[in-house]
Order: sequence, then structure tokens, then C-alpha cells
Amino acid sequence: MKITFLGTGTSQGIPVIGCECAICKSEDSKDQRLRTSIMIESDATCVVIDSGPDFRQQMLREKVKRVDAILFTHSHKDHIAGLDDIRAFNYFLDKPMDVFATEDVQQVIRSEYFYAFDLNNTYPGIPKFRLHTIERELFTIGDISFIPIEVFHHKLPVLGFRFHDFTYITDAKHISEVEKEKIRGSRWLVLNALRKEKHISHFSLEEAVTLAKEIGAEESYFTHISHQLGLHKMVSKSLPPNISLAFDGLKVYC
Repeated sequence: MKITFLGTGTSQGIPVIGCECAICKSEDSKDQRLRTSIMIESDATCVVIDSGPDFRQQMLREKVKRVDAILFTHSHKDHIAGLDDIRAFNYFLDKPMDVFATEDVQQVIRSEYFYAFDLNNTYPGIPKFRLHTIERELFTIGDISFIPIEVFHHKLPVLGFRFHDFTYITDAKHISEVEKEKIRGSRWLVLNALRKEKHISHFSLEEAVTLAKEIGAEESYFTHISHQLGLHKMVSKSLPPNISLAFDGLKVYC
């Protein structure tokens, strides 16, 4: 199985529009971050988690020809804003895109992409979705099984996902002990680490390191990174040996 980090940036990405800080001006490609998303590829199935505003660019960069389904962690714009671009897959694969989300997230998708759900709209260029409700219990897409993990983004419930020995969590500030039990035993762990200073709805770097050590995965990666965290090269030097900053285009083989 191959996991590709399509994007590892926070809602503004890096560089931030108009910013002149050293991180935003860095020429190191690892400091240039699109909005957070990953792609999971098994022998038979390709799944993307979150389709943010950079979805089209990410698909083109990775030369993706087929996506079987899109999973959503939550409904914030930096995670759903690229959903209209599944139209290309509708056309080339000649089928609706399977979309997996909670009922709350589906409600936002129906509102944001109202034209796709208008039964009177026969225009051939609209995106076509097939919605599936995530009920917080194990579900399967193709040959990949997913365990939803509920975390909290301040007061907003957000879903992380464990598949095989890989756990992916973004936009989290709190994870209950019950949900942590679903994570334990993962060989690979991904957590959000927004910046060094504490934040109301995201793990700080220190909080992410502490949780990664508690879970004890063989390899941990941090994502959803803002320009306030610092230069990739410098921050990486401060991390424990088995913890790394993810970067756009990183591929992990499980």
C-alpha cells in the first residue's frame, strides 16, 4: 500500500498570500505546502482523504488517473473546496464519485454544491456524487477497511481514519482515551502540528510530539503545518528520530 501526502499545509497553505516571512520566501520545496490531504493506493483501490482547494493541482502533480472514493474528515472549506473537480473522474471513469462523510458533512456538501443535487438540473457538466454515510464503525472501500476515529477540532467533531496499521488524524486538539485505543498499535501515525505556540483548535508541535510518543508508533509524521512552525529543515532537526515533518509529495509504503 502506498500513501501519498498530497498536501501538508494549513488552511492558507505556504506561502501565505502577501507574507514576506522566511518560511514563505523559502526556496526549499519542503516549505511549500498545499492544503492538507492524502491519497491511499492499494493493489485495487485508490482513496483520497479530503479534497481541498488544491485538489486539481494535486491530482495533476501526481498524474492521478483514477480515484475510487473520497473520504471527508470534516466540512471546513480547506478540506472540501475542491470537490467540484471530481468532474474529470466522472467523465473518464463514466460513473459518479463515491463520497464518504458523516451526515453533518453531507449537509454542508449538499449546500455548497447544491447544483449537483438539483434533480431539475440536466446540464451535463455538473459533478456527480454518490453519498455514503459514515456511522463511526468499520467500513470498507474496495479492498481497504477504515476505522473512523473521532477527535475534536475545538468543539467540532472531526474524523480521523485508521486503515491497516496506518492512522491519519488532522485538525485535532483533543482525542479521548476511548478513541486513542483505536490508534494504539499503529505502525504509522499522522498528526496535525500547526505551530509552536498553542492554538485553540490544533495541536501545537509540543502537543503533537507528546501524543506521538504516547502512542508509540514506529514512524510518526506531522501535517497541517502553518508558516508559523518554522523552516522544515530547522524544525526537523529538533524532532525525535522516529518523528518527522511530512511534506507535499512524500510517499510512505506500508
